[in-house]
Amino acid sequence: MEKIKVNENCIGCGACTAIAPDYFEFGDEGYAKPIKEEVEEITEDIKEAAEGCPVSAIEI
Repeated sequence: MEKIKVNENCIGCGACTAIAPDYFEFGDEGYAKPIKEEVEEITEDIKEAAEGCPVSAIEI
């Protein structure tokens, strides 16, 4: 299993939810969070979301 985390740098811009909506959503506070913290594999859209995050908040 691989882990996905959104750290405290998140600004809630929505880039990750737009790029990988199957893996990221907004929490109650308006910041992104992974839908599941553990996934079978790191897919291309997860990698793209991490690379597209303007504040490098996605850790894989």
